Amino acid sequence: MTKSSSTGPSRRLRRTGALATAAALTLLLSAAPAHADGIRDRQWELTAMHTQQAWRTTKGQGITVAVLDTGVDGSHPDLAGQVLPGNDLVGFGAGQGSRDWARHGTAMAGIIAGHGHGAGNQSGVLGIAPEARILPVRVILESTDPARKQARETKGGALAEGIRWAADNGADVINLSLGDDSASAHPEPAEDAAIQYALGKGAVVVASAGNGGDQGDHISYPAAYPGVIAVAAVDKNGTHASFSTRRWYATVSAPGVDVVIADPDRKYYEGWGTSAASAFVSGAVALIRSAHPGLGPAQIKKLLEDTARNAPEGGRDDARGHGMIDPAAALTAAAKLKPALRSESAAYGATYFGGGPDAPVASDDPANWLAPVSAGGGLLLLATGAVLWRSTRVRTPREWL
Repeated sequence: MTKSSSTGPSRRLRRTGALATAAALTLLLSAAPAHADGIRDRQWELTAMHTQQAWRTTKGQGITVAVLDTGVDGSHPDLAGQVLPGNDLVGFGAGQGSRDWARHGTAMAGIIAGHGHGAGNQSGVLGIAPEARILPVRVILESTDPARKQARETKGGALAEGIRWAADNGADVINLSLGDDSASAHPEPAEDAAIQYALGKGAVVVASAGNGGDQGDHISYPAAYPGVIAVAAVDKNGTHASFSTRRWYATVSAPGVDVVIADPDRKYYEGWGTSAASAFVSGAVALIRSAHPGLGPAQIKKLLEDTARNAPEGGRDDARGHGMIDPAAALTAAAKLKPALRSESAAYGATYFGGGPDAPVASDDPANWLAPVSAGGGLLLLATGAVLWRSTRVRTPREWL
């Protein structure tokens, strides 16, 4: 998850997943946690994504982003008033006040909708969609939670259940900063069906591409499911991060290196991982949805692809997808689109499930498509390395990416 603090040695936090469905979020903490009063100066990603220009149009008001993760600390000063009542589909493990609770989920929520705090909200983390609401859905436990193994063994269906619950409870965007990119990762029919259900209801689903770039580039789920906006990570120079998985399903890329994150301990850390990249894209989608609520999941996915900056030669590649997201450009282009018919959104999942343009190619590691997803729940944010879900680097079922 993420660590926060104004002083202290650099650390790498890695959390192995407790649920077997989530996504991957790998966040690495930097040597010295950032002081709150210097946070904004270190949030390079907001400038890189032309956020100020996008905010001239919207800051995400009226949009709900479901964060399926380890829980979210709604009392954090940077999120106060933004977090809605959620759902805990694990039901046990560490609780509020424990260092093993809601660290990864809080970090992701801050990236998406942090509004800062203090005089003029000038302190703390500022998210990409600071006026969006967060709907927390606890589907995995922190890697440091003693109950994680039990959750992995008994709550394997939490991710699918959480996706459906979020879609039925007002989620406009569903963020899955977690995943399984272990060598044995494979699709789970229930998870795939849940995603198609959410897409059919008009929710946009965003997931981490995986943190296995230096470990074989194994396919990561839920990123590889049809219809999902899978996000790879890049650094300050727009260069593909070495840890970010390279696969056919990469849609776009977003900041995932040296990202400042908020922690329930009220401190701040820097981390890396495709978990953070996924959260940035979910926030960008919230901006688009706020300004153009009639656009459907398929339209928004294509919009992000068409307006991405620094596109690879040929238009896309497996490392960065179609390039770095540009929310401002996407908002401008969105104004020219016609709202999707409800029937079109409903058919979106079915189209992909049946083999649309983003459907997996049978010849690409077919074994991975036949095996059940087992490591799924990994958090893909390394701020000391959070891994939830099926394993990622430590390879225990479902980790953070």
